[in-house]
Amino acid sequence: MAEVAPAPATPAKTTKKKASKPAKKRVGPSISELIVKAVAASKERNGVSLASLKKSLVASGYDVDKNRYRVKIAVVGLVNKGTLVQTKGTGASGSFKMNKKAEGKTKQLRRTNQQAPV
Repeated sequence: MAEVAPAPATPAKTTKKKASKPAKKRVGPSISELIVKAVAASKERNGVSLASLKKSLVASGYDVDKNRYRVKIAVVGLVNKGTLVQTKGTGASGSFKMNKKAEGKTKQLRRTNQQAPV
């Protein structure tokens, strides 16, 4: 009698979980901080246009071509927060300058935080 031996059972495939790489920490200031510095450094009476803002970011070493959308979102966010005032245009286009009222508030907050004992 010729019995057929059953085929050996194949071991169940184990899926190896890939070790997740730790997220790279950003080095340097955020885009919002760079924008605020660029606008504050400007001596223009009517503010800084988006094009000149991008030029100053490129001069400081930021890759604007790669992060074009982030620049727009950061500018709109700073306007909504009240850090920047939009003097011309709507959205991310137009000219922007520092909000003098917001500058006074941040200076007052820093003073009270430094004086308060922890």
